[in-house]
Amino acid sequence: MRHNIDMEQVTGIGGLFVRARDPKALAQWYRDHLGVTPVPLNYEELPWRQEAGPTAFAPFPETTDYFGPDAAKTWMVNFRVRSLDAMVEQLRAAGVSVEVDLQAYPNGRFARLYDPEGNAIELWQPGGRDAQS
Repeated sequence: MRHNIDMEQVTGIGGLFVRARDPKALAQWYRDHLGVTPVPLNYEELPWRQEAGPTAFAPFPETTDYFGPDAAKTWMVNFRVRSLDAMVEQLRAAGVSVEVDLQAYPNGRFARLYDPEGNAIELWQPGGRDAQS
């Protein structure tokens, strides 16, 4: 199916919702280590705001191991970062294990970590054309 330029389109991701064994603790971990604030509890608080930039949407085969070794994990989030080195240093200083992909790709650099519930997180420092977006 070709893209219809007259078709109404979504403008971005408005939320990422995940099941968790301990939702409060998981939300706290994302806030403390990645700066992602939880959903506000009232209308005076502000939600986490992301910077505009490229976003990948890529369904994977259900047999993929890209999301980690646990086949029950059905999602992974990729966060853009300004400085992969600074973020990795910050996470490691907090005791979070992070694996940096040593290869630099035309679209940037990547690192992988897992949240306390075993969900894969990919960090991406855009490079090349994507760094300009």
